[in-house]
Amino acid sequence: MSSSEHLSPQGRYLLNRRGFLGTAGLSTASLALASLLNKDGLLASEPLTAGGKTPIRPDIDPNNPYAPRQPHFETAAKQVLVIYLPGAVSHVDTFDYKPALYQMHGKKPPSLPAVTFEGPSGNIAQPFWKFRPRGESGKMVSDLLPHLAEQVDDFCFFHALTTDTSAHPQGENFMNTGFTMEGFPSFGSWVTYALGTENQELPAFVAINDPRGLARSGKNNFGNGFLPAAFQGTDFTAQNPPTNLQRPYRVSRHQDQKTVDLLQRLNAKHLEQYPGDADLAGRIASYELAGKMQTSVPDVMDLSGETESTLKAYGVEGGSELKGHYARNCILARRLIEKGVRVVQLFNGSDPSGGNGITNWDSHSDILKTHAMQAEIMDQPTAALIADMKQRGLLENTLIVWATEFGRMPFLQANGTGRDHNPSAFTCFLAGAGVKKGFSYGESDEFGFEAVVDKTSVYDFNATLLHLMGLDHERLTYYHNGLERRLTNVHGHVVHDVLA
Repeated sequence: MSSSEHLSPQGRYLLNRRGFLGTAGLSTASLALASLLNKDGLLASEPLTAGGKTPIRPDIDPNNPYAPRQPHFETAAKQVLVIYLPGAVSHVDTFDYKPALYQMHGKKPPSLPAVTFEGPSGNIAQPFWKFRPRGESGKMVSDLLPHLAEQVDDFCFFHALTTDTSAHPQGENFMNTGFTMEGFPSFGSWVTYALGTENQELPAFVAINDPRGLARSGKNNFGNGFLPAAFQGTDFTAQNPPTNLQRPYRVSRHQDQKTVDLLQRLNAKHLEQYPGDADLAGRIASYELAGKMQTSVPDVMDLSGETESTLKAYGVEGGSELKGHYARNCILARRLIEKGVRVVQLFNGSDPSGGNGITNWDSHSDILKTHAMQAEIMDQPTAALIADMKQRGLLENTLIVWATEFGRMPFLQANGTGRDHNPSAFTCFLAGAGVKKGFSYGESDEFGFEAVVDKTSVYDFNATLLHLMGLDHERLTYYHNGLERRLTNVHGHVVHDVLA
């Protein structure tokens, strides 16, 4: 049987001389046209983003992925400290003052839903703590957070934030990665991917977990997603250093250093054989950083040099044990910023078994007790951290972000003691480099139920954070699975009104 009988009609056509020459001619013409268009600058060298812009890809040296890199444009903020509060802080009991809640206290809410995330809604409830004017700006803040209240003249509030979900895992993911699903890079990873870090002996991105453990979405809150693994957050606390860094007690410092030197020579020789292998170079860089961290991490975690007045200001002693541990974490955060770490993410609250207002801010019942419990841990140390950074001049180059995943309802749940999730309005604030002081942006309605003035999405919030770090959120992308992925997906606008 002739082999030609097994060829497709197209295959037999190509064996025909005229067919072959015709096809080859068209191919050659297409290549020539592409060359001419490229020569005249009419052929895009990069795929465009969803906004029709050319991506800006950081020039990353695989031998040193943590090297500092220039931002897209110059800004005051060079570092960022994110203070994240899992569980959803009640905006109507802290920073979003609503006199109508006092007028409607104990009454059924007009035109508000009868059923919310966890079931039937109850009556409108006035704030559980008294609001008072604070600072020169006269900003109304509740007695729940007296220490942070003293600093409102330095804060820039977002009062009309909204999110796409009312569930904690998805809410944490959305705020920290820009997507409700898992597997996407965190804000800190995007920043360190773009900018690297000044300190080459500490990680570019450090996550300081709550003393009680991880938040609901765990390491996804500071993970690298599909970005190179070098840009994930390294998590440790003032009590628990990174694992596997401690030298075995049978090995002396001299022996350990000799071993590290030998490994560096062997790795360098191995890398010479594969000069284009970015993954190999990245792994070697990670191991070399781990070697440096054996000395740099114990130094930055050593709080023995802190003064008594500093320890007292942060509340290390004199409160609950949890408050003391969190206070030490706050001091660690300041020390990391001082050392030049690009991104520090400090968690206040965890979720080992559902939270329920005990391990985080998720107060579905007995909010008077549970929110007070969390505030006792968070308020003084956090306020001291911000004041200490200001006093040391660190806020001139550091952006501070105080954030939670959504708000809470202005009415009680059917149990009559807690507030349910509210994705339609919540409050976060910024401080430090690049933002206005004593400023409030946006408003929720008279009950704090829904954002109505200058409504701001999480996409807008993250776009603004990237802008403050000198990064264009539409052009900071990573090509993954055929798409130009970015922190803000295909959405988001910079809120220019909050920029200093």
